[in-house]
Amino acid sequence: MNKQQLTELAQSVIDIEAQAVADLRERIDDQFIQACEIMLRCKGRIVVTGMGKSGHIGDKIAATLASTGTPAFFVHPGR
Repeated sequence: MNKQQLTELAQSVIDIEAQAVADLRERIDDQFIQACEIMLRCKGRIVVTGMGKSGHIGDKIAATLASTGTPAFFVHPGR
C-alpha cells in the first residue's frame, strides 16, 4: 500500500466513523433519557456487564464512567 492509498484509507475510515457518530443523534430518545436519569440517581456504583465483544465495550463504558466521576466497574458474567 503506498502513501496515497494509506492516506485515502485513513480518511475513509474517519468519514465512516464520523457518519456513525452523527447517526447517533437520531437515537437519543425517551429510553436514552430514562437510562441517564437512572444512572444520575444511582447512590452506589454502576455495574456494567457483558461477554465477548459486548464485554469489551462494557469494560470501556465502565472505565469511561469511572474516569468522568461516576463510580462504575465491569463484571464479566462468566467468572
